[in-house]
Amino acid sequence: MFQLSVSVSLIRETPVMEQLLRIVLVLVFAPLLTLAPSPACVDTCGSLSVKYPFGTGVGCGSPRFQPYICCSQSSSDGGADQLVLRTHTGVYPITDISYKDATFTVTPPLMSNCTSMQPSPNLGLDWASPFQLGPSAFILLACPPSLTSKAQPPPICDPSLSHLCASIYTCPSVVSLGLPLFPPTNTCCVYSPANFNTKGELDLHALKCAAYASVVTLGDYPTDPTRWEYGVAFKYTQGKFDNYGMDTRCYSCESSGGVCGYAPPSNSFVCVCNNGFNTSSNCNDYAMAGIWGSSSKPTPDGLVGVFGLVGCFG
Repeated sequence: MFQLSVSVSLIRETPVMEQLLRIVLVLVFAPLLTLAPSPACVDTCGSLSVKYPFGTGVGCGSPRFQPYICCSQSSSDGGADQLVLRTHTGVYPITDISYKDATFTVTPPLMSNCTSMQPSPNLGLDWASPFQLGPSAFILLACPPSLTSKAQPPPICDPSLSHLCASIYTCPSVVSLGLPLFPPTNTCCVYSPANFNTKGELDLHALKCAAYASVVTLGDYPTDPTRWEYGVAFKYTQGKFDNYGMDTRCYSCESSGGVCGYAPPSNSFVCVCNNGFNTSSNCNDYAMAGIWGSSSKPTPDGLVGVFGLVGCFG
């Protein structure tokens, strides 16, 4: 049951007919409104702009993304917010999103680069997730020479990209992998096109490689590994597979200053507005939502925990 709180001063200062009209409008539109408990969905996380189908927590963005993507507080960056990808192999910071290209980049904490190399655990994706490997080159490091042999069935190393091995093996940090300075390049493999195994993993243990580096772009410095952009790129499908026309309704919601979300268990579309309320379309659909006092805003059953109250991933 919704409760309406109107201050005495407001009633005294407002003509009776106007006040009655306000009450009628609220009663008409109230069923369309649901309160987003704090913290609600937001359109930024750290330095990243967060738009549909990405979301910052439970009930935000696409329901297909939420089990894997959320805004978490970083333990290594002074407690700053960080958008992360969670898979069965770990939690990875998301450092870039291209909404135009439908790709995003993660930087696994134990992935190697020119300035820091260390043994790496397996990297994986959940097969049920809406993500696939994107356009990045995996450079496998400290591997057995047999891996790069042409007799290796089936060959996974791309010999046309062996110059990347020659470049990254000039980095002094190779010694952290038990390699000498300027090691032979036959212990390095550019895995292209990269693919995950049946477990959805880059299985370094099975390949007998100690570590990997992943390069998103070489930029203007193809032979200078200190200036490459490191990260693992993933592709994602847009929200066309979501129910309730979320993909098309989101434009109207975001244009009105709202954030796209959904309401479990049916996962019906909601537009989360910054005044604390949600609508089924956009934040311009009503003008009277602010008339609820902070102590009497509607808190319907079933929304507790929907917007991040039960943690980042629910």
